[in-house]
Amino acid sequence: MKPDLFEAPDYYNLDDLFSDEHKLVRDAARQWVKRDVSPIIEEYAQKAKFPESIIGGLAEIGAFGPYIPVEYGGAGLDQISYGLIMQEIERGDSGVRSTASVQSSLVMYPIFTYGTEEQRKKYLPKLATGEYMGCFGLTEPDHGSNPAGMVTNFKDKGDHYLLNGAKLWISNSPFADIAVVWAKNEEGRIHGLIVERGMEGLSTPETHNKWSLRASATGELIFDNVKVPKENLMPGKSGLGAPLGCLDSARYGIAWGAIGAAMDCYDTALRYAKERIQFGKPIAATQLQQKKLAEMITEITKAQLLAFRLGQLKNEGKATTAQISMAKRNNVDMAIKIAREARQILGGMGITGEYSIMRHMMNLESVITYEGTHDIHLLITGADITGHSAFK
Repeated sequence: MKPDLFEAPDYYNLDDLFSDEHKLVRDAARQWVKRDVSPIIEEYAQKAKFPESIIGGLAEIGAFGPYIPVEYGGAGLDQISYGLIMQEIERGDSGVRSTASVQSSLVMYPIFTYGTEEQRKKYLPKLATGEYMGCFGLTEPDHGSNPAGMVTNFKDKGDHYLLNGAKLWISNSPFADIAVVWAKNEEGRIHGLIVERGMEGLSTPETHNKWSLRASATGELIFDNVKVPKENLMPGKSGLGAPLGCLDSARYGIAWGAIGAAMDCYDTALRYAKERIQFGKPIAATQLQQKKLAEMITEITKAQLLAFRLGQLKNEGKATTAQISMAKRNNVDMAIKIAREARQILGGMGITGEYSIMRHMMNLESVITYEGTHDIHLLITGADITGHSAFK
């Protein structure tokens, strides 16, 4: 196993903008990734297995609900700290970051924001420590970019709800203890329900044969007359805006996380270009490779500044859905382009598991699609600046 020699690029001295707490949080996550993720991740990606042994470590670095208040088991950190943790985890692997994003933004966030006090006290502390793992059920086999068309539904049976339907492409579902599920009531209104593993009629088959996010567990949620206690409905908000609010938080984390993947590809390519000798000199001394590397660091720097400003807006409660969409779209697009260019710098070595680049490239093909596709985010920006929705 090659040592993890990663050195984070900071061309515009962004460290000067971070607080001491930000840097402590980031550096703790960075060291954990170097120690506990990098040595094993290639093996798990090759085996297409999620390394469940790292769940405790993710909890220890505050990756589960870092912005959730301490009284509910969270770390009580700000949004920039959350972003930096996601950046460092995705520097290790997008699939591992997906696990943390789902737990934080798609499970803990809705329970904290939309749930009852009893639900917060029951679930959040165990989710924060990783004792409970969660998943988020919104996407359906026939309803991806149009979640309002969902068919999963529940009926009021007096002392419980009866839930039926199916969800697809659900990160963490094969091992999750609870699922935050979005379904329509008898009036067609979308509500969030907390479904627990062990409830009769719930099954979570795993999705196999993935070429992307291979070190992440992806599956389905199938509900066949599942009896859900009435106290498991989250009353704080209903309608499509409720799950979309969760996606805002997740997309924000992705905007930071993609920077981590891009950093790793750039750092790997830069080091390789300095060491690889062709025609009597390092390939880093050639114009074409310098062009690639110079463009990479430029795009990473722009993405860093975009994410940092968005983090400030999030901390102030001013970040809009459209602003978050722009950052998610731009930063993931940036990362996937850098992964492809970095692979070329490494030539044939770039396709092997000896280096992280091809794994990042394949992972980012999922990241550019989930939590709103590349094209959907473009239309969100378009609708925001023109006042005209092009979705219908």
